[in-house]
Amino acid sequence: MSQQRVLPQSKETLLQSYNKRLKDDIKSIMDNFTEIIKTAKIEDETQVSRATQSEQDNYEMHVRAANIVRAGESLMKLVSDLKQFLILNDFPSVNEAINQRNQQLRSVQEECDKKLISLRDEISIDLYELEEEYYSSRFHDSWCFFLKAQVPGVM
Repeated sequence: MSQQRVLPQSKETLLQSYNKRLKDDIKSIMDNFTEIIKTAKIEDETQVSRATQSEQDNYEMHVRAANIVRAGESLMKLVSDLKQFLILNDFPSVNEAINQRNQQLRSVQEECDKKLISLRDEISIDLYELEEEYYSSRFHDSWCFFLKAQVPGVM
């Protein structure tokens, strides 16, 4: 089952777009995280006052953090899309699962059939023994006498 399958062109294109989305989102997370780390460094005095620089850094960190969150959400959507693609396009594994379930149910059916046949045979033997006992007992004769007395023309 680990053999490489040839995919139709549309599926191949779709998988390539998934791969590109993955790379782009990971790159975005890495770039934004790197820039947040760079922004956190305290620099020497510049022409801009510390308060202004601090506000600018704070704003930049918020924007970059929002970009990281967006890329993370995009990755979660990508995972969802990949799961959907796999469910809709992985017919061999779906067929294999169906065949395995059929096998399990057939073995359960065979087991039930064997038990039912065994029960039928045991009941048949027990019924035969009960009939033998009944017909050889005095109750059978009493019952026949009772029926003859109650319903004329029986027996």
